[in-house]
Amino acid sequence: MAVTTSKLLDCSICFNEKEGCWWVTETSDPKHYDPDGLGILDPYQFPWILDMMDPLREYGLSNEILEAAFVPFQPVELKKDGTAHLHRVAEHILDSEELLFALPNIKDGDKGAYADFLEHIMRLRVKLINDTIKLEQKLTVEDVDEQLSELRNQALIEGRQIHPFDEVTDILEFVPHGHEIPGEEDDDEKPVRPAAVDEDIDDLPEVEDDKAVDKTVGSGLRWDEEDESAAEGGEEESGGSSSRSRRKR
Repeated sequence: MAVTTSKLLDCSICFNEKEGCWWVTETSDPKHYDPDGLGILDPYQFPWILDMMDPLREYGLSNEILEAAFVPFQPVELKKDGTAHLHRVAEHILDSEELLFALPNIKDGDKGAYADFLEHIMRLRVKLINDTIKLEQKLTVEDVDEQLSELRNQALIEGRQIHPFDEVTDILEFVPHGHEIPGEEDDDEKPVRPAAVDEDIDDLPEVEDDKAVDKTVGSGLRWDEEDESAAEGGEEESGGSSSRSRRKR
């Protein structure tokens, strides 16, 4: 089968103050990354999610699957209209010392890397729940997926878009009705959002010009199949923990 090449090198995003989330407005590869309803994790949401996944590591959380699920971007320009322009960076998101945005790798849709990641953490969450809560019947992945599907359908009926942050945390916070996981911290706190768009971007590393971006991204560099980046990421299964400590707020 011929190897396809991704044209996803940059994107533009806007901040929804009411939701406290960033949404994609334009991508350089609209064929595979349609910006309609496409959300992106910001540099504070992504490490917060990494911390939430810590309990899943003893159940086999894969850094390789995690790396393949997100495409890393760095902000290069904040526009007057409150939007920001991002350039893709050629490094593994768990290895980076920088604060990066994480775009779900939806290139191959339901059979792609992001979908695999959601299924992966759902299976591990089910294992954790069955190990820590005494249920009359063992919880199954199908049970969780059915309940979360109801939430997604309700959102669609109400005309609400589902952001990746909510999509992932709904899985990581899932507990059967009427139960709680012993020793698990309260899940009431969400990452504290800045009061304005400018605040959110000002603290992030800036790239001075396009030449600097070219050195980072590489004008002739080609990303063949987003899951190619996972090949190296999988070699450091234990590396995620140290990266999270660097990224924590």
